[in-house]
Order: sequence, then C-alpha cells, then structure tokens
Amino acid sequence: MFRSRFWLTLLLAVPTVVWSQMIQHWFGYAAPQFPGSTYIPAIFGTIVYFYGGWPFIHGAYKEMSARPPLPGMMTLIALAITVAFLYSVMVTFSLVAGMDLWWELATLVAIMLLGHWIEMRSLSQAQGALKELAKLLPDTAVRLDESGNTTEVAVTELTQGDLLLIKPGAGIPADGVVREGNSTVNESMITGESKPVEKATGAKVIAGTVNERGSLRIEVTGTGEKTALAGIMRLVAQAQSSRSRAQALADRAAFILTILAIASAVLTTIIWPVLGRPWDFTIERVVTVLVIACPHALGLAIPLVIAISTTLGARHGLLVRDRRGLEEARALDVVVFDKTGTLTLGLHRVVNMAVDAGVDENDALRRAAAVQRDAEHPIAAALLASAKEKGLDVPASRVFASMPGMGVRAEVEGSTLHVGGPAMLRSLGAEPGASLRQAAGEAASYGQSATYLIEEKRVLAVFAIADAIRPESSDAVQRLHQLGIEVAMLTGDSRAVADAVARELRIDTVFAEVLPQDKVARIEELQGHSEGRRKKVAMVGDGVNDAPALVTADVGVAIGAGTDVAVEAGDIVLVRSDPRDIATIIALSRVAYRKMVQNLWWAAGYNIAAIPLAAGVLAPWGILLHPASGAVLMSLSTIIVAINAQLLRRVRFG
Repeated sequence: MFRSRFWLTLLLAVPTVVWSQMIQHWFGYAAPQFPGSTYIPAIFGTIVYFYGGWPFIHGAYKEMSARPPLPGMMTLIALAITVAFLYSVMVTFSLVAGMDLWWELATLVAIMLLGHWIEMRSLSQAQGALKELAKLLPDTAVRLDESGNTTEVAVTELTQGDLLLIKPGAGIPADGVVREGNSTVNESMITGESKPVEKATGAKVIAGTVNERGSLRIEVTGTGEKTALAGIMRLVAQAQSSRSRAQALADRAAFILTILAIASAVLTTIIWPVLGRPWDFTIERVVTVLVIACPHALGLAIPLVIAISTTLGARHGLLVRDRRGLEEARALDVVVFDKTGTLTLGLHRVVNMAVDAGVDENDALRRAAAVQRDAEHPIAAALLASAKEKGLDVPASRVFASMPGMGVRAEVEGSTLHVGGPAMLRSLGAEPGASLRQAAGEAASYGQSATYLIEEKRVLAVFAIADAIRPESSDAVQRLHQLGIEVAMLTGDSRAVADAVARELRIDTVFAEVLPQDKVARIEELQGHSEGRRKKVAMVGDGVNDAPALVTADVGVAIGAGTDVAVEAGDIVLVRSDPRDIATIIALSRVAYRKMVQNLWWAAGYNIAAIPLAAGVLAPWGILLHPASGAVLMSLSTIIVAINAQLLRRVRFG
C-alpha cells in the first residue's frame, strides 16, 4: 500500500514542484503559463494531501481515538501535513499573507510514504522466516491404499493414519512414523542440524524435511495445524509479536518524544511571531519540527531487531516463545541442566568395558549383544544399541533362556554364553580376573551397572552400563564456562550417579536425589532469594516434570526433541535438543541487546539534536531546514537504524 501510494504521489508531486513560484525563483526558470496554471500547485497539492496523506491521517485518528489517547508518529505526521495544507489553502485564497507550502507538502508526503515503505519492507524481510517455513511443505503427497496402489493427493486431504510413499528427494508432507524402509532425512530446515538423520522402521519424521537416498513408507501422525512445522511457525510468530522490556522502553521514549514535539511546535508558533517573523516562516518551522521529530527510528529500532533475532534463532534450532526470555539470557549467572535427556541421552549404553587377557573388545561386545538379542531388559537394549552404534555385526543366537534375577543364556557361534550380574557369577561359580574386578568396582563407584559376559566359568568381559552422556554435553559446559557462567545440574538420580556425570563434565554445582516438587526450591536457592543477593538463573529441562522449575527460573529453556516443539513451559525451545545451543542463546541475546541499545541511542540522540535545529535556533546565522529536508533526515535516521539491525545477520553463532 505504501509503495503504490508513494509512486503515484511522486508523480503528483512533480507538477506541484515545477509550477511552484518559490522553486521557479530559486532555479531561475519559468514554468509554462496557461489559464489556471497558477493553481496547479494547489490542485495537485490537495490531491497529494488527501490521497498520499490518508494513511497518516487515518493512523492519527486511530491513535487519538484509543482510550486513553496514544499520540505517536502518525499523529505528528498528520499534524504536520494538515497544518501545511490549511495554511497553504488560506494563502492561496488570500485569507492570509505569505508564501504557500504546496511544494513542501507534496515532497513531504512523498518522502514520508517512501520512509514507511522502506520500514515495512525491512520488517517484512525480517519476518520472512514464516513464509520460508510455509514453503517447506509440499503441495501434494503420494498415498498408498491397502493394495499398495499409489494415488497423488493434495496435502490438505491427508488424515491421521494414512500410509504415504516418500520417494528419494521428495519433501515429507506430514508428521509421521516410518513403517517400512531405510533412508537419511535432511532436517536442517527444521532443527538446524546440518548432518542428515538416519531413519528406519519406528523413527519419527517431520513435515517439511526432505528425504534423501532411500524410499520410505510412513504412517501419518499429524497434519495441518498439528504438525511440528505448524508449531514452529506459531512459536516464531508469537516471539516476533511478543514485547520485551527494551520495546516497552522504546514505546515510552516515542510517546515522550511525541509530547515534546507537540510542545516544541506550540512554542515555535508562539516565539517566532513575537520575534517579528512572518507567519509563513513560523508555519514552515512548525511543520519541520513536527516532521523531523517523528519517532520512526524509535518505532523501528526494537521491532526490527526482535524480528531478525528470532528469525536467526529459528535457523539455529532455537524457538523463542517469549522475547523477554531471550532478552534476560544476556545477563545469566547460572545455567541449571536437568540430567536425564538433557546432558545425557536418556538411554542406557555401554559407557565403559574391560576384557580378560586375549579377548577382543569388539568381539566381546558383539557376542554379548547376540546373547541379549531376544531379551527385553534395558541392559539388553543397551548392549544391542552400543554394538549397533559401533557398526558391529551381531550374530544370531539359539536356545535363548532368561534366568530371573541373574541374567540370560544363549548359544552363539557354537558356544554357550551367559550375560548377567553378580548373581550370575555366584550361580556359575565364576571368578573374574583382577582387572575385571577393578573395572566392576569403578563402575559401582560411579553408580553404574556392571554386567558380565561369561563362557562356561571364564569371565570374558565386564560392561559398565549407564545413561550415556551426550557427546555434545562436555563442549556445552566448556562453552558456558568460557562465557563466565556457572553450570549446575539438577537430578533425581542417586548422588553417586550425579557426581560421576558432574566429574566427567566438570559441572560446578550438583543437586542430586531431588524430587520434582523440590526443583523449584533449588532454583530459588541458586537465585539467592534467602541471602539477599540476586543471580540470574536459566533452567534447561524437558518441560514435563521440570515445568515449575522452568517457570521459576529467569529463563526457561525446554528441550524440543524433534517433533515435540510445542513445549509450553519454557521461554525458549531447543528443537534439536543440543545442550551446546544454550551458549548460542546467550551469544544471540548479547548481540541482539547490543543492537537494540545502539539503535535506541541513535534514534533518541538524533531527535534531541534535530528538534532545536528544525525549530530554527540557528536561523540568525542563516541555517534553516525546510520540511522536505527534515523528512529526508528523518527517513535517513530510520534507514540507518534498519541497516544496523540488518547487520545482525552477519554475526556467527555457535
């Protein structure tokens, strides 16, 4: 709308300027004369006022009709062009003596429309993440019927439970679960994870991601507004519309500036006639004051940084639900991690192992996993998953038998093998060697389960099984320490387990054996409510039993875990569940805040210097600003603020 009105207003402004008596005098030319030509500036200027100026007049009406009235930039612009219009009408019809301001009015409105067009375009580009996210979803999908026949249907026709064929290179049209096939999926556009993710039967897939090398058959679990992509779009939109403290400060500054501008215009109206200046000079000063004081730059300073920073966050797998959370992150003193599922995988793995003399570690692991192939115990899952992650070929097993309270037994590659704990050792009368006993003792000291692989009465290996620490956790803690931030861990696990994780990751403070209902008290303890000193604390958790602690903390960070992005407890959601992203949050918060402060100082400082100049304080020395020049300076200030905010895009995070 601003763009369309600008171009037409610019065309209308040309004859207004060309036939202006003042412009002809300045540039020493004579415009073509014909009957009524002297009224060209008035006619075209009037059209410009009502057509080009309508958005500002309507905006001023909305600002002043609010309860209570909230005069702002639209009010100032409407006042400026209305004063210029009415005064020019009176001069044109010889109701008052002086020089009309038609050319100033026309150029002023054109420049104002241009400034608003640039402003809206900047905001639209910053908020383009939503449009880009929407483009990720394909328009059609290939649906399979019970006979295996395929039909291409619109995505809008999909329902939960549909079976879809996802070909190599195709976009995934809905959230779902893989029912058949193996492939890798590029999820970078959703989670920020650049490495393709392996997908096999039972794996979840996210709408908007791209299947790469293999074909998949998926069962639809979520469509439309129920997809993870829709959830991400809601969170991004919510963050870009949420208000921060800096935004509230900018709004107050803009309101105060509006009042000061109106007061300055009134004083200008009174003082210059008293000093003997003509009314055309006075009105021109008033119009210039109102124009140059428009808080455009202040109005754009914060929203543009908010839009860009939340967009950057989304690209890095950080979904900002509440802008205040991101704003507070710059001043954090302590980051508290929930252990299970945050610093650890939440899944048991072989975290350490020792073997008897002459036994190969990989061979021991593959044989132990083979024994446990048919078992359902978490220990079995840990051995099988660890073997798979190492790329080991797990052989088949026969004559499987479960031995309650002790372990399992099976025949693997012609040998009878047992896998179990101390009770299995006693039952078989097996005695592990010294190195294996030492390894088992170390596992016990760390709160880990010691599981043995036994062939007849020989103990071949001992496996320490525990909730495995995420590969990224150590780097995450190190990055936070480099930022000068204390790291704490909160867990319901035993002290031995918690201390073992803390030692490995070099965590500063550990709270172990904490019940969910007691987590809030630990957060408040770190905040220092009882000691009278206040620390800024962030809590990182899964958003379920951690919800009260996430809300209590100054910044709540919820683990998104792939498709579960609609976490309601946290201020920020980590889509890819990578603890290293906490340091990215803090870095983004600090640089965004720095840009906000720079923009506020520039916008406010510009107005403080410009208003007296517009009022004519330097007039005795022959230095005057015309309204159009004031509009150019005001627009230039807005452009500088916009460019400074756009420089955020060049900052590297993580």
